[in-house]
Amino acid sequence: MMDKIEIEKLLKKITHETENLPPGMIARAKIQGHSISVYRSNKVMIQGRDADNLAAELLGALPAEQQEPKQMTLAYDQYNCIGSDEAGSGDYFGPMTVVASYVSKQHAEILKLLGVMDSKNLKDPKIVELAEQIIPLLPHSLLVLDNPKYNQQKARGWSQVKMKAVLHNQAIHNVLNKIDTKPDYIVIDQFAVQGVYENYALTPIPERARTRFETKGESKSIAIAASSIIARYAFIKQMDKIEQAAGLEIVKGAGAKVDLQAAKIIERRSLDYLDSVTKKDFKNRAKAINLVERKRS
Repeated sequence: MMDKIEIEKLLKKITHETENLPPGMIARAKIQGHSISVYRSNKVMIQGRDADNLAAELLGALPAEQQEPKQMTLAYDQYNCIGSDEAGSGDYFGPMTVVASYVSKQHAEILKLLGVMDSKNLKDPKIVELAEQIIPLLPHSLLVLDNPKYNQQKARGWSQVKMKAVLHNQAIHNVLNKIDTKPDYIVIDQFAVQGVYENYALTPIPERARTRFETKGESKSIAIAASSIIARYAFIKQMDKIEQAAGLEIVKGAGAKVDLQAAKIIERRSLDYLDSVTKKDFKNRAKAINLVERKRS
């Protein structure tokens, strides 16, 4: 059972219909070959071949009866940890960047003194300042999924969750190959429950027994917070290149202002160019095309 706020968030993510519905149903949708039904009782039913994974992607968790037992959150900063996080997944423009970083107990104290925290709470100039201090300090792996590759994988049927799982797993592998000791824990900022992550990751989770998944992980592990900052830094730098090439300052995210900027790029350059620097599956694309067509008519 979901609450009204969660249902509102779900309906904003999907194209749905609200007319000519059976009694008690308030919305229904078809997505990725699945049927989604939302009821007045706040019940959501997802039916289809891969319903559990779609539920995890849309809702952030599996149905309650299928969830894995909750783990107690540890004081990760007292241990040597690898943490991983990503940036750009909610932005129409720009790539997706994924970073895993190794932070020893000693380095954890240094990062705290520098003011490392969740990048979502920091302005871009502070992100750049911190990232340029910690990048030389930490063994890390940065993977950048550019827009053409993102769009190619989407066309193959990959969800964002699958892309993230593959990239996080690879980044963690890369960091393990860079360090001479095994970490006490590997902490992943949770974007899917472990079973879904493992299903999508293509390769086994390295050091599975040491791996933990944490929601709002940036506030629980400074290794995740550091990776969050480096990932955001890489995203900012990629966005700077896009802005320079487009000759236009671009707002991050996926709001109405982004639609207007996308429409300007179609007019100044072309739709193909827009597609080369954006994630084509976002609704902003259709909205931008509509804005251009309305202006021309």
